[in-house]
Parts: sequence; structure tokens; C-alpha cells
Amino acid sequence: MNAFSSILRRWTDTSLVLRILAGLLLGVVLGLSLPGWTFIGILGKIFVSALKAVAPVLVAILVTASIAKAKGGLGPRFRTVIMLYLLSTLLAAFVAVTGSFLFPVSLTLHDAASGEAPDGLAEVFSNLLTNMVTNPLLSVSSANYIGILFWSVITGIALKLKASETTIRVVSDFSEVVSQAVKWIIQFAPFGILGLVFSSVSESGLEIFTDYGRLLALLVGCMAITALVVNPLLAAIIMRRNPYPLLWQCLRESGLNALFTRSSAANIPINMDLCRRLGLDEDFYSVSIPLGSTINMNGAAVTITVLTLAVVHTTGLEVNFLSALLLSVMATLGACGASGVAGGSLLLVPMACSLFGIPADIAMQAVGVGFIIGVVQDSVETALNSSGDAFFTAVAEHKHL
Repeated sequence: MNAFSSILRRWTDTSLVLRILAGLLLGVVLGLSLPGWTFIGILGKIFVSALKAVAPVLVAILVTASIAKAKGGLGPRFRTVIMLYLLSTLLAAFVAVTGSFLFPVSLTLHDAASGEAPDGLAEVFSNLLTNMVTNPLLSVSSANYIGILFWSVITGIALKLKASETTIRVVSDFSEVVSQAVKWIIQFAPFGILGLVFSSVSESGLEIFTDYGRLLALLVGCMAITALVVNPLLAAIIMRRNPYPLLWQCLRESGLNALFTRSSAANIPINMDLCRRLGLDEDFYSVSIPLGSTINMNGAAVTITVLTLAVVHTTGLEVNFLSALLLSVMATLGACGASGVAGGSLLLVPMACSLFGIPADIAMQAVGVGFIIGVVQDSVETALNSSGDAFFTAVAEHKHL
């Protein structure tokens, strides 16, 4: 028993990032050398499933408890973080427009993708509002974070106004219990990353990098500029200090996980744990992190804009820069509502294409291309979105210290 405790202590005392990198490298080696050992991939599925399962409960109870016990003073921080979420998403779309005009990409459109795209922004936000008032238990079971946030805020306010201190303390204690369970799950991240990387290396191959290299380079390049130039520039203006040490930590500890889990929902517990270790106010980050997973959509705005302009260039349409900037605004609004649309950012491409009169059947073929390169596109998009949630939450709190 003592030997086991000693091993466990050494495991938890070792940097989580180092353990994850070790799992990543081992996953690559096993994926290349033993691709037939498919059972290794189960580790990744278990890890992501565990995070997805606990995330809705974590968000619901933490937001409820934070609202119930809040003493005030959070308003300015929320205004700042919401402004950062929305402005960074709009600027990400601007970056994608600029990149698409400087390095235009054309597509070979063959097969149409399956799936029903929304007709326009009205339908996107109709879905968003409908999800907001979905049954709270159903919202938790289906990981509908718009509904979870809405009902958690309502419940938290009701507890604050009507519940006794003892009841609020019980809710707060329960949030601590759930948080502890999440910390235990996160300790298994290296094994989960090992399984996820093994599956990607053994199954996907390298064909996507050669067949769609230019499109991928444009997408990843625009996302990298957003993450490494635009977002830290915004942070520097807000904090009036060097934002890069904080940025590297968020990319390393949040973005790296999101890159392989490819799920903003699965990364919510990772981000909350990072915010806790950064010493941020739990009442603040327990609301701003799940909120960011729904409206901080830098990567989605880039994907919508780049794929839409790729279709425009493929069809030979003449589009001026001002029309493309209007596309940026539409991409920003659509990206913020992407969590309310099945299929996320890719299925919003036909909606954006409609701005230029492009038929849905042609636009849906571009969505098919998006699904082909999704193993890279979605990974980088999620890493940008999710690491930005933690980064801007920290920036907003540092501004108001």
C-alpha cells in the first residue's frame, strides 16, 4: 500500500504537461509501429467520455453555487470578458478575410456533404433561444450549455434571494465535491492523450496534408495569427503588461489538451482547473469559462470565413473587400451561435455563402471538404477557442485587480 501511495504521489507531483507530452510521444510511436493494436485507442475514448459526462454537471453546480454566494463586484469583469470574447471573434474573421484575399484558395468540389444547414442567422438564433429554455435536466443530460447557463443563473439568483445560508453552504460544498472528482479525472489525461494520438496516427495517415495542404495552411495560419498576435495584442491593451507568459501557459495547459480532445465541452473542466491554479476568483471563472465555450469562437469564425471565400474563389465570383468584411460580421454572429447548431461551424458555411448568392448544394460540397480535413481543422479550431476562454478570463480579472 505504501509503495502504491509513493508511486501515486510521484505521478501527481510530476508536471501534468510533461506527462501529457510523454503520452503524446508514446501515442505517436505506438500508432506508427503497432497500428493494429486498436484497443489502445479506447483510452482516449474513455477519457473524453468521462470529461464530457462530468462537464455539464460541473458547469451547472458551479454556476449555481457561484451566483448564490456572490457578494457583488463581478460586473466589470464580466463586461470586460464578454467584450474580449466578441471582439476577438470579429478580429479573427477579419484575419481570415485578409488571409483569403492575400492567398486565395480554390476547391475541387465533388460530393455534397450530408446534414441540414441553417437557412440564415434568424434560424441560428432561433435555435439558440430554444436551447436556452430547454428543460434543465434535459440540458444537463444532452450537454446543452446555453440551457445549462440559463437555468443555473436563474437557480442561483433564486437561492441567493430565498435560501438560507445553510442551504447555500450545502450547494457550495457539493460544487467542491464535483470539482474534486474532476481533478481526479484530469490526472488520467496523459493516458487519454496517448489513446487519442494513437487513433489519429494509426487511422488518418498523412494524405490530408498533401491533398488539401493549401487550404489547411490558410486555416491554421489564420488561427495561429489570431492566437499569437491578435489575442495577445488585445490583452496587452487591456492589461498594460506583457501578455505572452500568460498566453504560453494557457496554450500549453489548455490548448494542448483541446487539440487532442477536439471538444470544447470536454475542455471546460481543464480550463476551470487551470483558472484555479492561476489563482483566479472561482465565482468569476465558473461562469466565464462555460460562457466562453458558447460565444468565444475565434476558430469557428476563421473556418466559416475561409471556407466561404474558398467557395467564392472556386466559383469565380467577384467579391470586393467591403463585402468580405460584411461576411466577417455574419461569420462572427454565426460563430457565436454555433453551439446551437448541430455540426458546429462547418454547417454554418452555407449560411455565409448565401450572402453571395451561392446555392446551398454547392456550398454543402465545401462542408464535405471541411469534414475531410476536420481531424486537423477541428483540432486547431478547438485549441484556439478553448485556450482563449482561459486566457481572456485571466486577462479580465487582471485588469480589475
